[in-house]
Amino acid sequence: MTTTSKDVKPVAGITVRLAGDSGDGMQLLGTQLTNTSALAGNDVATFPDFPAEIRAPRGTRAGVSGFQVQFAKQEIFTPGDTLDALVVMNPAALVTNIQDLRKGGILIANEDGFTAKDFKLAKVDANPLDATVINEEYRLFKVPMTKLTRTAVSEHGLSPKIADRCKNFFAMGLVYWLFGRSLEPTLRFIEAKFGKKPEVAAANIAALRAGWAYGETTEAFGESYQVEAAELKPGTYRNVMGNQALAWGLVAASKLSNKDLFYGTYPITPASDILHELTKHKAFGVRTFQAEDEIAAVCATIGAAFGGTMAVTASSGPGIALKAEAMGLGMILELPMIVVNVQRGGPSTGLPTKTEQSDLLQAMFGRNGESPLPVIAPQSPADCFSVAIEAWRLAVECMVPVMLLSDGYIANGSEPWRIPEMSSLPKIDVQHPEGKTDDEPFLPYKRDANHARPWAIPGAEGLMHRLGGLEKENETGNVSYDPDNHQLMTNLRAEKVAKIAERIPAQEVFGEESGDLLVVSWGGTYGACHTAVQQCQQAGHRVSHAHVRYLNPLPANLGDLLRRFDRVLVPELNMGQLRMLLRSEYLVDCIGFNKVQGKPFAVSELIQQIETHLPQPVGA
Repeated sequence: MTTTSKDVKPVAGITVRLAGDSGDGMQLLGTQLTNTSALAGNDVATFPDFPAEIRAPRGTRAGVSGFQVQFAKQEIFTPGDTLDALVVMNPAALVTNIQDLRKGGILIANEDGFTAKDFKLAKVDANPLDATVINEEYRLFKVPMTKLTRTAVSEHGLSPKIADRCKNFFAMGLVYWLFGRSLEPTLRFIEAKFGKKPEVAAANIAALRAGWAYGETTEAFGESYQVEAAELKPGTYRNVMGNQALAWGLVAASKLSNKDLFYGTYPITPASDILHELTKHKAFGVRTFQAEDEIAAVCATIGAAFGGTMAVTASSGPGIALKAEAMGLGMILELPMIVVNVQRGGPSTGLPTKTEQSDLLQAMFGRNGESPLPVIAPQSPADCFSVAIEAWRLAVECMVPVMLLSDGYIANGSEPWRIPEMSSLPKIDVQHPEGKTDDEPFLPYKRDANHARPWAIPGAEGLMHRLGGLEKENETGNVSYDPDNHQLMTNLRAEKVAKIAERIPAQEVFGEESGDLLVVSWGGTYGACHTAVQQCQQAGHRVSHAHVRYLNPLPANLGDLLRRFDRVLVPELNMGQLRMLLRSEYLVDCIGFNKVQGKPFAVSELIQQIETHLPQPVGA
């Protein structure tokens, strides 16, 4: 379906946010817009935002659910700073999101959702659509979506309540017309999703087409917009969310190491979707275990690791706190495991549906005793696939639990992912000692060049050995209270993690390897930091960007790299945790830029910070 009766304006990219009640289907609308744009060949980045409550208060500011999508013909790294278009279903959605709409941007409002009752719930005195600032600064389009939807679906015999639920598809059709999106992928989705309820499927299709027709026939919109396909690297792509990519990476790692995958977990936001995805892949040797609590989940995972399985557990910050003692057990047992922390706003329950990076120090030091673990973090949703494989490689090479730090922004965001050929991925070599029948004792803590002990599978003849949380005697694994042995074993476990720096890639830099300012980032801040540095470089500034994937140990060349720049800026969605580590490790006086609002960095605020710390021109 194409637009023919009005002008079509080509644009390089569009940023849209859809906002309404948590029951208005904004997440569904956003997901469909994302998938349709990805199928159109655009580069895509998304930012879902929804309430923590399962039944958030309807019509209130706290109950607003939003979904932001940027689709473009060039490579993009963020879901966008300012909005080109904002679609709102009620006053609460308008007042909580209007500040992000650029001046002259498109504002589409369901005027049927702007009643006296809605004003009271949103705590506004009058209809905000009548405000002078709204009408003068934005291109406002009032659309009676509820009434038009009821008319469109009237022949399908739905109750008014069910009919009104179709209004998100009406909004979807209008947005699709406005930005030149095809209806076909969503039509297929509706038929698959609602196929067992043909009257609902037919009504949603009718609403979708009615929304398109409204944009096509009404005189309100003077033009629509078209974003051409992006020039991505050749290959087969699909849109992927971070938790989804992480789950697939775990499955791929299990196949690359010829191991079945055991996933022991307890549901928690925003990590639960990893479990949901893995349950779909039992045919690939995946076993999922939903435990009664976090401690049971991690202890079952330790048991699976002891049994010779690829063992993974996951949670968010509060659950990681509960798992801490057992993680220390896995560390002293020296068993390969992956512990995933999908970080969220804290402390305690905090902001469970918002993003944050405040668990880095927890990952580094959040266990009793000297208990160092490798820590690795993905930079984007698609990168979760590769990081999952890398985490398992480190775990089996070193016989140690590895912490993988994702975050809510990465987990719920999405982007195009270039599907690799399994044959192109390096195998993960897992070695198990063979059973033996001679009288020579088996030494379960005798180490190889990586300081890794053998991974002996229970039941192998002649390989019986003792495991537990008490300190082990070097090589024999017998319980030991000898002070010199405890010092030796503590040193060996720490050296094993430190030696990983010899086998991970050197830290790369975007830009020159010396200059006025180096921006250092980690985790989900990659996209905003990279884009900000890119724009500053285009403006002629001597700024570079180093994004750190390996957080413990840090890359071997990182200290020298930091010292080549006059200043080092570390933006983090916490109060300065990586900055603290860098300053203590390298004695470099890093500058922090910190934010804990449950929201990702905007490119504009990073550019402002960068410019603040650049040398000022003489006479300025």
